[in-house]
Amino acid sequence: MNEPEAALVAIRFAGNLAALLLWGASCFVSLLVPAPLRDRVWEEIRIWRFGSLLTIAAAALLALPVSAAIVGGRWLDAADPSVLAAVALETSAGTAWLWQAASAFFLLVASLVLPAKLRLPLTALFSAGLLLSLTLTGHAVMKAGAALVLHQANDLLHVLAGGFWIGALVPVLALLRHLATPETHDGARVALSRFSLVGHGAVALVLASGLVNTVLILGGLPTDWSIPYQRLLSAKIVVVVMMIAAALFNRYYLVPRLGRSGSAARALTAGTIFELVGATVVVGLVAWFGTLDPLP
Repeated sequence: MNEPEAALVAIRFAGNLAALLLWGASCFVSLLVPAPLRDRVWEEIRIWRFGSLLTIAAAALLALPVSAAIVGGRWLDAADPSVLAAVALETSAGTAWLWQAASAFFLLVASLVLPAKLRLPLTALFSAGLLLSLTLTGHAVMKAGAALVLHQANDLLHVLAGGFWIGALVPVLALLRHLATPETHDGARVALSRFSLVGHGAVALVLASGLVNTVLILGGLPTDWSIPYQRLLSAKIVVVVMMIAAALFNRYYLVPRLGRSGSAARALTAGTIFELVGATVVVGLVAWFGTLDPLP
């Protein structure tokens, strides 16, 4: 992997992680947090939100010139208008970048300019649009016809379900603090109960769509560890299994003890952070092996 390729992996990792977190957080807060607590929780995660927005904007600005450097074979091509135009208009990576840039622009407008009552739902909408750009490049676009549509639809389902799971963990951390406050305790418990229910479905969709995606790309499971793609995919699967184990422990061991043990809330916070760290590793692995050949 040369320097421009490594730079693009880093850009995709940062931009994709930010988009996933923003989508999941905004979707969870807008749909599952009770109205009296919704604006308060959204405000409490503002540092996460603005950090994600800045990361998304930077990724959108940098992705095209770095892609041009990869196509042209040298860093100087990152500033060559003809190479930039060719990449943007004549490649699948360029199509994905155009969609990414448009979604990032509307996301910034929705988050920073529009009236407050519209910001939360439109942040969810344009974050989902940003994730759609991930299906416009990579291994899925190597197919054609119905296989292409199926693979892209499955990819979108995978990133939306996964993004909801990991992005919701950010406001969950805020809600855990509200359990200790009498006036917000009930609303926080309602939101966390709703997340527990919907989260089961999100995790099931992640697993099912991930399995379908693996079969569509490899024709089976990643068993040939001599191929870097399959080694990294196997590592991703191991991390996801660890995240699911942590989520189940949180839900079925720690949550029932919240009202009886002060240490349960601290352990639940630690477990939630563990899931977020695992999600960060997963997104990094995907950004890496997404650039590799899956088969010999």
